[in-house]
Amino acid sequence: MRDMQILPRLSDSISYLYLEQVVLHRCQNTIEAVDDEGRIPIPVANLNVLMLGPGVSVSHAAMNIIGKNGCSVVWVGEDATRFYAAGVGETYKAYKVIRQAELVSDPVKRKKVVVAMYQKRFEVQLDESLSLPQIRGLEGVRVRDCYKKCSEEADVEWKGRNYNFQEWGGDPINRALSTANAVINAVCHVVIVSCGYSPALGFIHQGRQLSFVYDVADLYKTEITIPTAFQVVKDGVDQLEKRIRLEIREKIRETKLMERILQDIQSLLDIQEQEETQEETIDPDQESPFPLWEQLFEKGEVRG
Repeated sequence: MRDMQILPRLSDSISYLYLEQVVLHRCQNTIEAVDDEGRIPIPVANLNVLMLGPGVSVSHAAMNIIGKNGCSVVWVGEDATRFYAAGVGETYKAYKVIRQAELVSDPVKRKKVVVAMYQKRFEVQLDESLSLPQIRGLEGVRVRDCYKKCSEEADVEWKGRNYNFQEWGGDPINRALSTANAVINAVCHVVIVSCGYSPALGFIHQGRQLSFVYDVADLYKTEITIPTAFQVVKDGVDQLEKRIRLEIREKIRETKLMERILQDIQSLLDIQEQEETQEETIDPDQESPFPLWEQLFEKGEVRG
């Protein structure tokens, strides 16, 4: 098991740890991970995000310590390529999601973010006078050009994108693209939730619980998922979904994608790193809500 003295980081102020095939127990005022190689303390007091992968069991007492230290927990698939659930620590600051909500709710600011996303994705300058539908139209043209280019380079026939997930037995390239996109979506979801943003507050996609996830994942599709899917199909269709997941996981490692995702979000939303250390505004009303319930019971307004 690895040395825990130096924790990996998504940024200078956000440390994280991914674990799999271990059992987590409480050990005095911290937790420890136990596997066949032994046991090692986890410095949960210095940890911002704990990612629990396949084969992890965690005791109630360990979760109690994790929660008290304000560490967020994300339950993920292997190498964080699937997202299952998350619990955010009570001490997590809300300034990021407040900033995100401010930009989404203002049409002018929202459009600036959309333009910045398009320019980052395709590395082109965009006329800011364009409307959102016009920007989406340009995006569609660029993506179709990418499909065509990758199809020609890999010598894989391309008939168009099929999003019908009810018919998973479609042509191999569409299956590969759907699998690759699912992996990238999951990684983006993990980073977004781990770093204190809302997955629902999207700028291009709207009206879904994962709108912002789709916005961010789109930044990397022409770079990673589309070329990789065509190359994997070129090499054969046996065990296609497994091979594409493994290849995308390798691309995520090579490109240090998790760190890039956070940096790109901070850049797009104009969030400065030093804000991570800003003083927290404490709600002056720290009393437990239970006295209120007791009063309502006494008045007969709530029945047991």
